[in-house]
Amino acid sequence: MIVDLRSDTVTRPTPKMLEAMIHAEVGDDVFGDDPTVLKLQERVAAILGKEDALFVPTGTMANQIAINVSTQPGDEVYCDEGCHILNYESGAPALLSGVQLMPVAGERGVFRVDQVAEKVRPENNHFAPPRLIEVENTHNRSGGTVWPVERVKELRDFCNSNKLKLHLDGARLWNAAVAKQCDVQAWSQYADTVSVCFSKGLGCPVGSAIAGDSATIQKAKRARKRFGGGMRQSGYLAACALYALDNHRERMVDDHRRAKQLAIVLNDCGYEIDPALVETNILIFSVREGRTGTELVEFAKSQNVLLTAFGVRKLRAVTHLDIDDKKIDAAIQTFRDFARQ
Repeated sequence: MIVDLRSDTVTRPTPKMLEAMIHAEVGDDVFGDDPTVLKLQERVAAILGKEDALFVPTGTMANQIAINVSTQPGDEVYCDEGCHILNYESGAPALLSGVQLMPVAGERGVFRVDQVAEKVRPENNHFAPPRLIEVENTHNRSGGTVWPVERVKELRDFCNSNKLKLHLDGARLWNAAVAKQCDVQAWSQYADTVSVCFSKGLGCPVGSAIAGDSATIQKAKRARKRFGGGMRQSGYLAACALYALDNHRERMVDDHRRAKQLAIVLNDCGYEIDPALVETNILIFSVREGRTGTELVEFAKSQNVLLTAFGVRKLRAVTHLDIDDKKIDAAIQTFRDFARQ
């Protein structure tokens, strides 16, 4: 038995998801006539409260399209210093859109309006023009932190006053909604563009989407083509996403419960983690002084438990669709055994 806690991207389609995939009606999405993709895009737009949506292969592409359609080369984009677009998208904002990222030192991935205001410089030929604020919800690198709705609203008001756009990287927005027992529109209503992922908490093999107003999504279609994201009979993949939207959202409460359970045990065993801060399905924790994360990764691997090192002593563990109670118990035993060494 393999207990893969590296990421929630490692899930495999369930039998019923595969069945939906097999029976999908497909066309050619580049020509705009794949009926299952069209159905998914309409569904996502409705869920997020937007006029239109676009199916894309990856979350990184969804974010980069959002940046591309909201900026001009030389513009400045404001984001948390630990966010995905800054740390894990291969320098794409500069390469693909020619924009400059200005990091903000948030608290556990969440920054305040006054922190952004300090970064936004006046109109001057010396400065990059301010154009876009990006929010990541939940925040991966901070351990699945959920952005307070009121903080996003404050950013929306700031954007309105300063002629800025707001992009919501909602790769794990589904987790945020389940954790706070609210609708995803609690956050998406304040964003000009929203990206959501189907291959993380929802357990699909591939796929993300970007949503916004009709004019923005029309521009997004051209950007998707330029970035090489135009797919053909992608209705097979869209069928997985439609199935997941109907069947895999509410079950994420189990992922969160197991993550909390694991956090409590880790804390009891002497690992550095505060279970009270675990809101969703991501755990960021550290081994005790004198040990390294690599040591734990290698020991856990020998016990068929897979983890991701996040620093010298820091690690990440992520619960997901393929992790049941039996696998959590196995992981707990592995962490206990390592702590006793």
